Amino acid sequence: MTATPLHYLTIAEAGSLMRSGSLSPVELAGAFLARIEALDPSLSSYITVTADLAMEQARRAEAELSAGRDRGPLHGIPIALKDLFDTAGVPTTSGSRIFARRVPTQDGTVTARLADAGSVLLGKLSMSENAAGGPDPTSGFPVPNNPWNLEHHAGGSSNGSAVAASAGLAMGTMGSCTRGSIRAPASFCGVVGLKPTYGRVSRRGVLPLSWTLDHAGPIAPTVEDAAIMLGAVAGYDPGDPTSSAAPVPDYRAALEGGVRGMRIGVARHFFFDETRPKVQGGPLRLADRAIGELESLGAHIEEISIPALDVADAAALAILLGEGYAFHERSLRDRPELYGEMNRAEFMVGGLFSTTEYVQAQRARSVLKAQFADALGRVDVIASPTFAVAAPRHDAGPGTAVTPMPSFTGPYNLTGLPAISVPCGLTEAGLPSGLQLAAGPFMEPTILRAAYAYEQASGHMRPRPPV
Repeated sequence: MTATPLHYLTIAEAGSLMRSGSLSPVELAGAFLARIEALDPSLSSYITVTADLAMEQARRAEAELSAGRDRGPLHGIPIALKDLFDTAGVPTTSGSRIFARRVPTQDGTVTARLADAGSVLLGKLSMSENAAGGPDPTSGFPVPNNPWNLEHHAGGSSNGSAVAASAGLAMGTMGSCTRGSIRAPASFCGVVGLKPTYGRVSRRGVLPLSWTLDHAGPIAPTVEDAAIMLGAVAGYDPGDPTSSAAPVPDYRAALEGGVRGMRIGVARHFFFDETRPKVQGGPLRLADRAIGELESLGAHIEEISIPALDVADAAALAILLGEGYAFHERSLRDRPELYGEMNRAEFMVGGLFSTTEYVQAQRARSVLKAQFADALGRVDVIASPTFAVAAPRHDAGPGTAVTPMPSFTGPYNLTGLPAISVPCGLTEAGLPSGLQLAAGPFMEPTILRAAYAYEQASGHMRPRPPV
């Protein structure tokens, strides 16, 4: 049938095999469930495995495809959701004891759209507690291990989503992103993470961290897989007042075309020059090399300046932690013992910000958006490393949203611009690293095209972790 193991097929490859009749959705789902049972005890990427539901959906997909009813490229494809996407009848915990017994009565919009597309839900994925900061062993939930080296963690907060996509425990996953929680774990685990434009994907039925910074988007092994998943969940939702009515293009069709003539901006003053003295090793070097490869493919590389990047972290933290405290205030007061130590401390810090500080952070955000708009009037795409370092070891201590390392991903949550992380090689220690590409509002086709061109030319899409 195929020399590639079922768990390492791409969504497009599996779809082609199912439509030819040489692969059964039931067989595919069974293979993933068996792999989860065998490997996830050491990876801890899942909080809940929905085996019965998955097999029921797989049998339905098989019957529908056999009868000639094709729901699209996700029909029969095994996927999984970060455990803050509401799923009717399935616990949705946000990785926190506060929500440990929470069982929604209806699907959120993303969950419903993926089900309507015929996907097969394998389960709900591990995450940093309440989507804040990094992994914290005091949360009461397992901390996922990086499949490239189990002694290293997988970032925050969509860490289970990235681990499952990387280790072949789901063909695609959905994550959420407030300051980088899709792209950072994707970079750490060697997969593709796509944060769409703010409002491109509905957040109805997604437990919030920060109402004005939260985004939902896919994590998948390849750029094409991410494009397919985005196409299934994007679009206006009257149940989410922040969702956009902008037309949804065919993201998969936009992949071809290459980067010849594309103008790619690099803000070296922030992403390279200011950071290089603080870190040693590969991610900056690998991203620099990747930008050079884009140039060799015909892109024009231009240096740009975005001075407000220097205050982006301070603004993002004031907004993120302030809004997070507002959402959790009552529970923090009534049941503080149910929060992990790091999560509780972060939200309590959020409660210390004054109204003036929150407003000033929003003003800084407006300046940053204006400077990005000016830069994107001169270039098509902005390129950078996704993260300044590779995945840290578990014994480096619990992760926190407040760090001395500047966030390369957070500015795109502040501005709401679409951004993608695509693997760009392994460090000297054998750990993955990512190249980040961003563009103007609703220009997902542009960053997907650039990421796809780089992925196809570089060959970084096929190496898988030594699980």
